[in-house]
Amino acid sequence: MGLGVAEAMDTAQRGMGMDWPQSLELIRRSTDAAKDIPGALLASGCGTDQLAPEDARSVDEVIRAYEEQMAAIEAVGGRLILMASRALAKVARGPADYEKVYDRILPQARQPVILHWLGDMFDPALKGYWGSTDTQQAVDIALGIINAHAAKVDGIKMSLLDKDIEITVRRRLPAGVCMYTGDDFNYAELIAGDEIGDSANRRHSDALLGIFDAIAPAASAALLALAQNDREKFDSILAPTVPLSRHMFGAPTRFYKTGVVFIAWLNGHQSHFTMVGGQQSTRSLPHLVELFRLADAAGLLQKPELAMARMKTLLAMHGVS
Repeated sequence: MGLGVAEAMDTAQRGMGMDWPQSLELIRRSTDAAKDIPGALLASGCGTDQLAPEDARSVDEVIRAYEEQMAAIEAVGGRLILMASRALAKVARGPADYEKVYDRILPQARQPVILHWLGDMFDPALKGYWGSTDTQQAVDIALGIINAHAAKVDGIKMSLLDKDIEITVRRRLPAGVCMYTGDDFNYAELIAGDEIGDSANRRHSDALLGIFDAIAPAASAALLALAQNDREKFDSILAPTVPLSRHMFGAPTRFYKTGVVFIAWLNGHQSHFTMVGGQQSTRSLPHLVELFRLADAAGLLQKPELAMARMKTLLAMHGVS
């Protein structure tokens, strides 16, 4: 469909049932498969999840954990998405500790990396990331790190579900550094972009977000339309997917992965609706019923007869005929 893949991140239940050895195996298989696809774009999550936050004692331990994963992923030919670290959030005493970690690890990367700022609505353990619970202060700290290592930063993925903050940050990014939206509520308008002064200053967010898994056919068609400067067609394709995404990512947001797997099962991409750690049970039947309706309204049930049969099976399991 012309889309790149970001793998072994939170959508894959990374650090939420999927441990580092399993993640590295997934990364090995994915990078190996990508070698057979001309022009394939693949990036892999690099974190510190082999270091349990409760066991972390120092910033130096966090640095070593990052270095271990960086070396392992680059050894199999993978590109890095530098994920936010729960262990760092636990041991850091302020912005200086974050600066120390990123000052150490970014220069070591073979290729420019994508940083990931995952908000606490996705992962409560990351509250106060970058050393401050004040969002504006956190923005300044993150931008300071990016500016200090701009040659090693391909972009930053922001998953704060706040379009105004994302727009503010993307306008302040140094030249050549991308904003990758992780805003599953407002992605359509953020990807379309805005005008600042004249067309030469047009700024937009690129896409690196979980909902694209569930809406890939629509996303592919919409992005093609946008590339052809057909904003009306872009909006008409993506607009019906937004209610689906907002429902899927509703609070508790961290359970959105259940919806992603549910849609994949309905569309025949997998033979079961079972998740690591039993997380298929984190969303209620009414929630899944509404997902089914919204996916249909957005034209995302690619095999309608299969989707209906599987939905009926799920309902029957819950005593609904």
